[in-house]
Amino acid sequence: MCLEATREKVRARVEEEGPRITRRGLLSGMAAAGGALALGIPGVARASHPPATRRLQDLTHVFRAGSPVYTFDSPSRQTLVTIPENGFYAQEWTFAEHSGTHMDAPGHFTLGGRLSPEITPQELMVPVVVVDISARVASNPDAVVTIEDLAAFEHRFGRIPARAVVCMYSGWESRIGSSEAYRNVGPDGRFHFPGFGIDAVEWLLENRDFTGIGVDTLSLDNGPSQTFDVHVTLLGADHYGLENLANLKRIPPRGASAFVGLIPWEEGSGGPCRVVAGW
Repeated sequence: MCLEATREKVRARVEEEGPRITRRGLLSGMAAAGGALALGIPGVARASHPPATRRLQDLTHVFRAGSPVYTFDSPSRQTLVTIPENGFYAQEWTFAEHSGTHMDAPGHFTLGGRLSPEITPQELMVPVVVVDISARVASNPDAVVTIEDLAAFEHRFGRIPARAVVCMYSGWESRIGSSEAYRNVGPDGRFHFPGFGIDAVEWLLENRDFTGIGVDTLSLDNGPSQTFDVHVTLLGADHYGLENLANLKRIPPRGASAFVGLIPWEEGSGGPCRVVAGW
């Protein structure tokens, strides 16, 4: 069905029947459902609730027009239809795969590497640990996660769990509102922001069973990198990376699990995703 025909059908139905759900109707329905649950009416499922101690934290930045990106154009959007005009609301977005909080799949840097649809559900529900290097970043924006950082983390919090995503917290997310501050281009024309060091990644590959790494910056490699050793090595070893994560300071350094809501983009080299941690 063409868009114009869809618009006309929806408009006609709304005009004929009125809104299908009003706020009052929604609240009434919720109250009725609550009463039915309390009374144990057959056929009405009782909602399950997580344990009282369960906490959730979104690790995803709002996907917005103009979000900072490493390369390509920033995301843009336009409104296609509106409820007053057409009876329903929808937008059209234009963005590169590596925009916003997103995954770098192995095929992003590796010819023949796995692409978005090939990332398994088991890889999307994993433990998450957070290595904090923010104190060093305050005086050195080009700082990287080192083997010493990983050793110090394990000395304090215990061994990195099997299948974990190992994340760097640098505090860089505070700059996300400004592309200039987030990209931080220096007089040398290069970006300057933190990332993982290649030695740390090679240590993880040799010594730990892990799923991937994550950063709260634009790139797994630090900003000045011109060879992208971390990308090449990590993705070439069939692991994935997460970039532009948010709120890593708000989850425990160890003990949380993450759900990485990657859409199985067709032939995707990764793509925007919703990342949520729970503990």
